Amino acid sequence: MPVPLSVLDLSPIPEGSNAGQALRNSLDLARHAEGLGFNRFWMAEHHNMPGVASAATAVALAHVAAGTSRIRIGSGGIMLPNHAPLVIAEQFGTLAALHPGRIDVGVGRAPGTDPLTARALRRNLQGDVDHFPQDVIELIRWFAPSTPGQPVRAVPGEGLEPPVWILGSSLYGAQLAAALGLPYAFASHFAPGELDRATAIYRQQFKPGAKGAASYFMPALTLVAADTDEEARYLATSLYQAFVNLRTGRPGPLPAPIDGYFERLDPQARAMLDSALACAIIGGPATVQKGLAAFAERTGADEVMITSQVFDPSARKRGFEIAAESLPPT
Repeated sequence: MPVPLSVLDLSPIPEGSNAGQALRNSLDLARHAEGLGFNRFWMAEHHNMPGVASAATAVALAHVAAGTSRIRIGSGGIMLPNHAPLVIAEQFGTLAALHPGRIDVGVGRAPGTDPLTARALRRNLQGDVDHFPQDVIELIRWFAPSTPGQPVRAVPGEGLEPPVWILGSSLYGAQLAAALGLPYAFASHFAPGELDRATAIYRQQFKPGAKGAASYFMPALTLVAADTDEEARYLATSLYQAFVNLRTGRPGPLPAPIDGYFERLDPQARAMLDSALACAIIGGPATVQKGLAAFAERTGADEVMITSQVFDPSARKRGFEIAAESLPPT
């Protein structure tokens, strides 16, 4: 049974390009995804990353939301330890006020960067990840209707109650989402190791929240799709280079594809890529359809989120066209 598909966009900055063009590419992709029938378009908070343009995530989402009309827009995610929950409530409350019924608030507890940059963001490191559950609860409360005499209010934000999602790449997020009765998105596009256990924990431990919502699980995967398997494998070398550069402390813009790159890597680098991209689907239409169906069946996903790091924006759009052939009929 086909499941809804959504987009996670890191707003990649290809070599030779710039952040402004990357954000324009993001809007172009969001419009394309909306026309293809994708359900959501999320953007991620990363800092001090020369290849990612979505650091000011709420601002980037405002740009995308204003240029689209139906697709849901959200964060995948906001790294809540970097921010006061009230600030996020105001930012996403503003988005929800401007675009009613279209805004999701996905939050995670990672810094989205290195420790030095995290300190620069926060001025100190008192925003401890151990406070994350309390910060999530506080954020949800800011979105609730205000009470008489409430001394501090989120304006815009109060009473709008956009859906809050827990994001995670470990068992911790699954447990928290289940305990709070919130929808859960798992980052299997880069950390697939705990996917099966996190899925089971979330489903088994889920407790409906105050509004009685059912569990809702959306794992993510990396997709590089093209008209042939060979072309997709070539396009994927941009992603391979980006992963190797990041894991060896040399983050940079998204590199152009290179023939034979994977084959020239040392065994350690190949093993790292095989592990990090264990859930990736790389191939032509038949490979993509088979892979998406198998992934949805394996996870019992209610929805699948796709991210695609492809150097050429036109080739990236083509990849989402191929993925859209798996969408349920409307």
